[in-house]
Amino acid sequence: MQQKSPNPIDGHIGSRVRARRIMLGMSQEKLADALGLTFQQVQKYEKGTNRIGASRLLRIAGILDVSIEFFFEGAPGLRKGGFSDDSIMAEFLTSPDSDRLMRGFIRLKDDEARKKVADLVDWLASIQ
Repeated sequence: MQQKSPNPIDGHIGSRVRARRIMLGMSQEKLADALGLTFQQVQKYEKGTNRIGASRLLRIAGILDVSIEFFFEGAPGLRKGGFSDDSIMAEFLTSPDSDRLMRGFIRLKDDEARKKVADLVDWLASIQ
C-alpha cells in the first residue's frame, strides 16, 4: 500500500504552528495538554500528516496568541492578502536545525549581535 504524502497546505499550516510554538518557547507536550491531545498528535499536525480541523485551528490560534490568518501567511497557491506561492519560511521551519537557530537568535538581546548573525548567514548562503 502506497503511503499518502501530506497536502502542501496542511504541511504549511503545521509548520506555522510549529514556528509559533517554538517562538513562544512552548513544548509540544504543553500545547498538547492545552488541547487535550497527546504530543504525538501535535507532531502529526506540525508535519502536516494529520489535517487540523477549523475549530481546533481556532483553539490553537488562541493558545499561541495569533490570528487565524497567521497560519495561512505564505501558503502555496493563495494569492489574496499578500500570500505568495513560494514559502521560504515554511521550507526553513521544516529544516532539521531551524528550531535551534531560531531559539538562539531570539535569545540574542543585542541588536548588533543579531545583525552580525544575519550578515553571517547571508554570507554563508552566498558562497555556496
